[in-house]
Amino acid sequence: MAKAKKAGTKTKKTAPKARRKPATKGGSLAALAYEQIKEKILTLHFLPGQYLNEGALCALLNSGRTPVHQALQRLELEGLVEIMPRKGVIVQPDSISEILKILDSRSTVEADLARNAAERSTPKDAEELKALAREGYGNGNPTDIDTFTVGDRLFHEKFAQMAGNPVLSDFARTLHERSIRYWYLHLWQTMDTKATIRQHATIADMIAKRDGDGAAKAVREHIESLRERLMKAQSATQRRIPPRR
Repeated sequence: MAKAKKAGTKTKKTAPKARRKPATKGGSLAALAYEQIKEKILTLHFLPGQYLNEGALCALLNSGRTPVHQALQRLELEGLVEIMPRKGVIVQPDSISEILKILDSRSTVEADLARNAAERSTPKDAEELKALAREGYGNGNPTDIDTFTVGDRLFHEKFAQMAGNPVLSDFARTLHERSIRYWYLHLWQTMDTKATIRQHATIADMIAKRDGDGAAKAVREHIESLRERLMKAQSATQRRIPPRR
């Protein structure tokens, strides 16, 4: 677990610094604070196990205490932080077993969304999805993790939106964002842009053909490849740790 630090203190980054500005849903101050804090958690500005102080967050975000408090409550519901009475707020340190559960859940939920997206697909939506599969991630060239994760988010959000089930789409978004942290923590060293584009293109093609079963299968295979990459990265990390004497 990373050493606990207070929000607002300088932390050593374990992955490239994010440059993406968070998007906001709605215009409320609480929604803005939620997006800003969440983005800092996902991109490791706030590290797993780090303690956050509401007052320091208010100063950092130039926000009032009520919006920040409401944002933290929402983030706790999504499993990104834990509010500890009289102690503060701690960024949840997802374990390998936890991220594997998240990937299993994504496989089930996103496969269903892809199937529904195929059934509801219009020519315009299908072309937009194909474009996101082709044009994200630095156009197939080696790229930084920020560009990669933005492209990945946009693609998955698009076919989830096409499925026409906002409740399931929101659940899928939460799961996807939880897994983004593991790109920054473990997987950026093994990032394979071309493989991601190939897998996303297959999903987009199945949806465009209105092949629901094919789209669901392609999503499951895509997420299984993430699982395999995670396990390889974890195995390599364990091999580098010297045995205890």
